[in-house]
Amino acid sequence: MSLPAAWIDKIFTKLTLAYGRDFLGRWEGIDLNAVKSDWAHELAGFERFPEGIAHALTHLDPAKPPTVFQFRDLARKSPRAEDKQLPAPAASPVVVAEQLKRLAPMLKRLEPRADKAWAHTILNRVRAGEKLNPTTVRFAREAVGDNQLQEPQ
Repeated sequence: MSLPAAWIDKIFTKLTLAYGRDFLGRWEGIDLNAVKSDWAHELAGFERFPEGIAHALTHLDPAKPPTVFQFRDLARKSPRAEDKQLPAPAASPVVVAEQLKRLAPMLKRLEPRADKAWAHTILNRVRAGEKLNPTTVRFAREAVGDNQLQEPQ
């Protein structure tokens, strides 16, 4: 959606006051409404970020008037205000307890297994000469604290 015409008129007024004929003279012989329409198109979206327009108007090059692209780039360089965050809502103790009870079986499966039978099985297979993935062997060795066993070459 293009920038509203009233905004473009205000921008043009400010730039005309700042640069005079140097600004308006760029479009001599061209329909000024078409030029303003182009500016409105190129500055689309800034109605949601008016700080960008204000930033561009206060950071103009004093030596020469901007093109629409230079003005848009100035507006884009405006620092954005940080979004304010609401504090996190307090968790209901009842809801937390219910959810933990519901998740208990899944959490139980995530706990480290006390038995290391899986690791001994892997290490026995390696001792028997079977070639296994080195990472699997390393994990099995770490699980049982066996730093001596090396996978056969």
